Amino acid sequence: MIRLPVPPFRYDDAVQKVRMAEDAWNTRDPEKVALAYTTDTQCRNRSEFLNGRDEVRVFLERKWSVETGYRLIKEVWAHTDNRIAVRFCYEYHDAEGQWFRAYGNENWEFDPDGYMATRHASINDVPIAEADRLFHWPQGRRPDDHLGLTELGL
Repeated sequence: MIRLPVPPFRYDDAVQKVRMAEDAWNTRDPEKVALAYTTDTQCRNRSEFLNGRDEVRVFLERKWSVETGYRLIKEVWAHTDNRIAVRFCYEYHDAEGQWFRAYGNENWEFDPDGYMATRHASINDVPIAEADRLFHWPQGRRPDDHLGLTELGL
């Protein structure tokens, strides 16, 4: 199967691919998100190395079991024919109710059918007060009229 858009990416294709990924991650559905990756994908998330779609799915199950109230915004940083660089922020709280804002960058490489073959993510978590949260939409997809990272000054 083909997962549109496919390489080579124009800028609008990269923006669409990034929004599709943001929307999928905001579902917090590991099965759905993992389907965007090749079966033999190679991923690094912080210091964790994942090999294959199944490991991505297990990682996401574990991640979203502890990152409660998760809301994510992604933005294109740069792109080439089959690669997209992304910057992102997400907010979540832990079991004790401490809120965090995670800042990060990702480098993505896609196969010819539009699946993510490689993902490298570097992420830093910063504790924030609940009053400092910026991502207040209902759980799920970020509304189209919600400000993005640049507009929020992030």
